[in-house]
Amino acid sequence: MTHLVGGVSSAARLLPPLDGQQMVVARSAGPYLWDEAGRRYVDTALGFGGTVLGHAPEPVVEAVTQALRDGPLPAFIHAREEAAAAAIAAHAGPLDQVLFVSTGSEAVHLACRAARIATGRTRIAKMAGGFDGWLDDVAYGGAGAAESSFPGNARPETDRVSLLRFNDMEDAERLFAERDDIAAVLVEPVLANAGCVMPAPDYLAQLQAIARRHGALVIADEVLMGFRLQAGLTAHAMGLDPDLVTLGKAIGSGIAVAAVAGRPEIMRAFADGRAVRAGTYSGNPLACAAVVATMEMLDAADYPALLARGEALRATVVDAFAQAGQTVSTSGHGNVFSLWPNAEPPRDYAEAQRMLRPDWSAALHAELRRRGVLVMPSGYGRLFLSFAHDEAVLADVADAFRDAAMALR
Repeated sequence: MTHLVGGVSSAARLLPPLDGQQMVVARSAGPYLWDEAGRRYVDTALGFGGTVLGHAPEPVVEAVTQALRDGPLPAFIHAREEAAAAAIAAHAGPLDQVLFVSTGSEAVHLACRAARIATGRTRIAKMAGGFDGWLDDVAYGGAGAAESSFPGNARPETDRVSLLRFNDMEDAERLFAERDDIAAVLVEPVLANAGCVMPAPDYLAQLQAIARRHGALVIADEVLMGFRLQAGLTAHAMGLDPDLVTLGKAIGSGIAVAAVAGRPEIMRAFADGRAVRAGTYSGNPLACAAVVATMEMLDAADYPALLARGEALRATVVDAFAQAGQTVSTSGHGNVFSLWPNAEPPRDYAEAQRMLRPDWSAALHAELRRRGVLVMPSGYGRLFLSFAHDEAVLADVADAFRDAAMALR
């Protein structure tokens, strides 16, 4: 009997057994994971996007180690906290007021709280099929949930949340005609947890315009996508100008840290006591040291080269399946993308649901794992690439895909 409930603390971490063996990770470094048997794998899950630099980048490890030696948990304000906030603000344009928490779910929760207080409204509109954390309000309507399919074509709602169809401006217009209590629209720039469904041309800008026209704020949930396309916000790279942004994963290179950044007039609610903010571990020295060191490394990183390597891999994967007589497509960007057993990727969540082939995705995971490459086994899974995934590493990944495609014919 195990004492860990279900054998794991977060359900997504549990991999299916392979050839009767359950995989348990022993350590990670750069682009690799090693299991307890000592076998090495190229990792494309990267802590579900938790690092853009690769596992355990040395400058971050050194900075966090020094912070640990200096004391991990002072009760009072410490010098690293403002330095970390300044490092985030320097990359966030007008969203120059920052609060730290420990998880992306907490960051989304605080952003929604700020929006409700700033507008005096209670309702959050979020995308059906999107994942904005596991807390009660925004867990509603996630990928695979019954309500995310709009059963009976009625809009799924709770007392505080309404669902929107991603890439459907008519649906957004209908919602704002139906409701005058919307505090904010909560949107991922890419619907990542539904398999990297990309926004249609001008969709994000139009969504922002209708929200502003009706007095609602825009919250960009970049816990997964932040700092992935550039050393800065993905929303800004994609033409969105949000009022609040939630960040996590990449900003700490594997250390548990997340943040909310927002416009001063909105974030002021946390300073003057209108909005509660707390958390013993929020903005702790280890997290802040990781943020500062990570930002310095990302500022020096060659994003265009990484994205180009990823785009080349996407083309190679599609070609590998074509050579094996199968048609596949990819959706996303060069360093975060999903693979679909279909000629074209989905344009919205409804299409993603129809294209989903769990057995195919699980079989591909198994074939790649046998060849030393780890991908997420879910049909909605993503392949993440880091700056540690150089040409040689990606050549190994390409070879594994060629072999796996042939095995799946």
